[in-house]
Amino acid sequence: MTTITAKIQLYVNESQAESLRLTSKTYQKACNWLSEKVVVSKNLNQLQLNNLYYKELRQRFGLKSQMAQSVMKTVIASYKSAQSNGHEWSLVHYKSAQANGHEWSLVHYKHPSYDVVWNRDYSLNERLFSVNTLDGRIKLPFEVKGMQKYFNDDWKFGTAKLVYKFNKWFLHIPMTKGIPLLKEQDVNNVVGIDVGINFLATSYDSKGKTTFFNGRPIKHKRGQMKTTRKALQKRQTASARKRIRAIGQRENRYVRDVNHQVTKALVKRYPKGTLFVVEDLTGVRQATEKVHVKNRYVSVSWAFYQFRQLLEYKAQLYGHKVIVVSPKYTSQTCPKCGHVDKRNRNKKTHTFTCVNCSYQSNDDRIGAMNLYRKGIEYISDTVTVKV
Repeated sequence: MTTITAKIQLYVNESQAESLRLTSKTYQKACNWLSEKVVVSKNLNQLQLNNLYYKELRQRFGLKSQMAQSVMKTVIASYKSAQSNGHEWSLVHYKSAQANGHEWSLVHYKHPSYDVVWNRDYSLNERLFSVNTLDGRIKLPFEVKGMQKYFNDDWKFGTAKLVYKFNKWFLHIPMTKGIPLLKEQDVNNVVGIDVGINFLATSYDSKGKTTFFNGRPIKHKRGQMKTTRKALQKRQTASARKRIRAIGQRENRYVRDVNHQVTKALVKRYPKGTLFVVEDLTGVRQATEKVHVKNRYVSVSWAFYQFRQLLEYKAQLYGHKVIVVSPKYTSQTCPKCGHVDKRNRNKKTHTFTCVNCSYQSNDDRIGAMNLYRKGIEYISDTVTVKV
């Protein structure tokens, strides 16, 4: 099963906006109230929480029946998520609470939101989004562009989250669909993808074609954002700190959008049945500590793992597959003669010249070619395929 989250914008008038604000703020308060009960009792059993707090949730906050149930599910899910991440009763946003002589971390819901259950709290068709609020059910138009493909029996809607950001209302809907995984014997094309900074992605395919996705304009724009933040940090004022946060959020959105565009272009460029081979860059931050200080921010802060995640789910939707391999020697190995040597690569000029056979090329292209070779080796271990 493949699950993606669709984020759609809702169009609301003034009275509808007020109704959503009231409902989401009340839901937030109810979650924080129940969270205080849970962190003391350490009870995550929904039946027991229902017996203990259901009536008080409804009376204290004026919640409808399904809303009270959703509050309990939201709080339970938050604590279980924290536990699965290796934290004892903690999340990113928390405050300390005293319990049984020990300091535990209390899950704190910082922003108003509202979790809505499909076919109970909300419904959605190709024209309107219908949602239950404290003021009753309201129907809202939404941005339909790109949503049409989800309105069929193949996609199942899950519990969605109603959020308020950038002075707008959005609905985040998890959508699930059963998509068969590509089998090795069905692979008809192999593509090595080298990711970097000057070129966000460089691909090399079974036809020997290389495609470069230029990263220099993105590098320049992020450099400007860094310079602006540095100037603001010197001011040390509240307004400057606020602007720094806003710039950081804008950069995060920009980086994600770029990764979306590049990964979408890659999965649409190649035929169904393509095997994408990418490097495991989990330790890229530690590995690049030797980079010159002035270049360190750009080198270590690009969202490589995010790129990989986006590529993986999009590849599956398009009938492709992604494998992750070790990056060891991919930039030092000559794809023609196989000679491995640090001297083969010139990082300053971004060129590759084999000291053994004198083969020359762009260093990012060399990386993509070697990843392509690893993809061929991967499928050769299981089946013989024409590529």
